[in-house]
Amino acid sequence: MQRGTKALIAALLAGSALIAPQLASAQTAREAELEARLAKLEQEMQTLKADLGTARSEQAATAAQAQTAVTTSTAAASKVAALETKPQPDGFRAGSTTIKVGGYIKLLAASTSYSEGEVATNSLGRDFYLPQAVPTGTGPASTVTDFTAKQSRFWVNFATDISGHTLKGYVEADFQTAPGTQGSQRTTNGYNPALRRAFIQFDKWTFGQDWSTFQYTGALPETTDYVGGAEGTVFVRQPLIRYSAPLGNGMTLHLSAENDESGTANLGAPALIENGDDRLPDFAARLAWAGKAGEMSLAALGRQVRVQNAGVTASAGGYGISAAGKLFLNEARTGDLRFMATYGQNIGRYVGLNFAPDAVYVPATNRLEDVRVFAAIAALRVPLAPGVRANLMGSYQSVDYADALPLASLASFNQRAWSAAANLFWSPVKNIDLGIEYRHGERKLVSGADGAVNRIEFAAKYGF
Repeated sequence: MQRGTKALIAALLAGSALIAPQLASAQTAREAELEARLAKLEQEMQTLKADLGTARSEQAATAAQAQTAVTTSTAAASKVAALETKPQPDGFRAGSTTIKVGGYIKLLAASTSYSEGEVATNSLGRDFYLPQAVPTGTGPASTVTDFTAKQSRFWVNFATDISGHTLKGYVEADFQTAPGTQGSQRTTNGYNPALRRAFIQFDKWTFGQDWSTFQYTGALPETTDYVGGAEGTVFVRQPLIRYSAPLGNGMTLHLSAENDESGTANLGAPALIENGDDRLPDFAARLAWAGKAGEMSLAALGRQVRVQNAGVTASAGGYGISAAGKLFLNEARTGDLRFMATYGQNIGRYVGLNFAPDAVYVPATNRLEDVRVFAAIAALRVPLAPGVRANLMGSYQSVDYADALPLASLASFNQRAWSAAANLFWSPVKNIDLGIEYRHGERKLVSGADGAVNRIEFAAKYGF
């Protein structure tokens, strides 16, 4: 039994010794396989982690770029808005000089009826209301229609930067009053440009051609006409030297020496004669005030009128005073009352486009006899709606000749003129003005002969 048990145990031990290496070998292979799988899995996890990190980085970069784009877009929009709201500079630069160009293009269409005759075609009286051109007497009535663009004008303004000084230049021209050969309405309607103003401003000094210091331009009404009530207003542009001194509180004093010229008439002949014999400049002074309520002007004029014929000379002094102003009717200044009243002796060329002569020359006595004038104009501007306004205006001038002049020799001289007009203007956009106007005017001679004019005008203007 013992021997048998021992033999069995020995046999089992021998079998175990044979099987154990095989089991150990099998276990080692599985472990290696598992370890390899684990290593591969860990590598894949690391790769996934790396990919996830890259994706998150790209996503963050994309979000940052989007935010930057939004910020940039917002900033750009803000800059555009700022540029749109910021006032844009006018003109352009040439070195140290700023140059600005402006003016307007204007079409005027008029139908005019004269009670006592007809005004010659291509004359100033056909282009705008000129009281001295109104026919008088007993001529046949007539009606004419005219279209013109001659009132179109342009200007160039120069301003140069000089340390501590103001230096400006200005040139303005139109086609309305050019002397010399003019175009024909039959074909091309070509007209010569005419100098209106050309001056230099250096600090308080003005040198060149400008509105006379005796004139307050703010009294000119808004009208389809070239002047608008010509008989009642001071209206002169000429070469001058002017000094302007600010006095404070909105007041400025202007003093000037201006071109000396005279338009006289010989006794018995009302046609004006431009002499060119004057020796002294005309002297003018104007005190101007500007405030919130409006503007006021008080002007004075002193001059000498002189003629020379075959070595024989005659001269006479002249003077004038003019009060004018503009009163605003609302805070927006879209409504106002404009006015001017002028009185003087031997100042005919300054008032009403020389409706009256500066003086009357009497050959028999070699004397210049005085001519006194009184003129006034008023205009009311009333806003009716945005871009729409109406203007009412009236103008008047009377002439008084020296008592030494016989009435019979003055029969054909102007004695009085007046006109009244009403218009309606509409500005559909900022730079466009459309207007229609009716005007009635009358002229009377010393003899009592008179005449009347009725005119309907349409104007279209583009200002730039």
